[in-house]
Amino acid sequence: MKTIAVIGGGITGVTTAYALAKRGFAVTLIEKHRYAAMDTSFANGGQLSASNSEVWNHWSTMLKGIKWMLKSDAPLLVNPKPSWHKLTWFAEFIAAIPHYNKNTVETVRLAIAARQHLYAWAEEEGIDFDLKQKGILHIYRDKAGFDHAASVSTLLAQGGLERRAVTPAEMRAIEPTLAGKYYGGHFTQSDATGDIHKFTSGLAAAIARLGVDCRYGQDVQAISADAGGASITVGSGDQTSTSRFDGVVICAGSASRALGAALGDRVNIYPVKGYSITVNLNDAQSQAAAPTVSLLDDATKLVCSRFGADRFRVAGTAEFNGYNRDIRADRIRPIVEWVEQCFPGVSTRSVVPWAGLRPMMPNMLPRVGRGRLPCVFYNTGHGHLGWTLSAVTADMIGDVVAQALGARAPHSSALQTAAA
Repeated sequence: MKTIAVIGGGITGVTTAYALAKRGFAVTLIEKHRYAAMDTSFANGGQLSASNSEVWNHWSTMLKGIKWMLKSDAPLLVNPKPSWHKLTWFAEFIAAIPHYNKNTVETVRLAIAARQHLYAWAEEEGIDFDLKQKGILHIYRDKAGFDHAASVSTLLAQGGLERRAVTPAEMRAIEPTLAGKYYGGHFTQSDATGDIHKFTSGLAAAIARLGVDCRYGQDVQAISADAGGASITVGSGDQTSTSRFDGVVICAGSASRALGAALGDRVNIYPVKGYSITVNLNDAQSQAAAPTVSLLDDATKLVCSRFGADRFRVAGTAEFNGYNRDIRADRIRPIVEWVEQCFPGVSTRSVVPWAGLRPMMPNMLPRVGRGRLPCVFYNTGHGHLGWTLSAVTADMIGDVVAQALGARAPHSSALQTAAA
């Protein structure tokens, strides 16, 4: 039986371990935290959103970034301090602008395919993750934003997604609790929401039942590989140990760049910080005033999702500030104010802030495929769509590893490897 190490215990790593275990590999999951899903997969916006597949490689994004550079509460914030990493990333980001249409269509195709895997796995393993299949409503305050969304809907349709324009009156019918004046919206009935942390934790329990060796609290100290396999040294406190594997899959989020470099591969991931708040709905009035349909506000770049009866998650913004994980009050405050403006009946007395680093490739497509060496593989760089795409990219890398190392591939995907 071939031995495979999966580095990273977030949504991407755990789904990858699951897909590989189902294919008959002896899988070892290595995660630096004490539990699964304690980093970027802990408290995201919750959206399983094929309708948010538009890649960011557009000149309007660059213009907004420049315009907002010195505004601390801007939805998109770029620290003007230069670094070689940041400069090379943005150069490749600009180089990918001509591929905006193609990459958006490819992303929505992946997002649609991911649903069948994720829902099937949750049902098979009995995972309750507050799944709510009530669609996602994109809201627009002006004609320019609404018209741009219409052009995006055309691209989404090319990838197989149906998204329809709705009037302000129809928006109220879809989500009656939403306050404020809007020009219009776009609604995707087939989208859904769910708690990424609950799903990943549930699937982590499932892979343990399948025999995956889950090594939590183990930080990778060194990694090397050759034609015959990979050697990984991990540490916990003062103790270190080295293990040999037939192959390794890097699913380490923003840390994938350094691991890739150690293996001779260039994986130009940049850590784009996002923020969220979890609003605890501790009274009946707040529970009644909070939305049940998930929203995306394009102007503020915020999304919201309802988890069960008593939790409401709002997340978004993008901050290019290196590997900084600080939770800044000036970034959290606008999110709280958004809740108070859009859902004035919701109490914000009990709000839990959080920040995480989205691992983004310059072309906005995940790196899924083989590395330079025959035993090295990558499933990383999913950016703001890690939750949405995780199940299908896990299935894809499962097929790639099985083909390379000779294991069975019972759930072979019809999709080609993205950004291999």
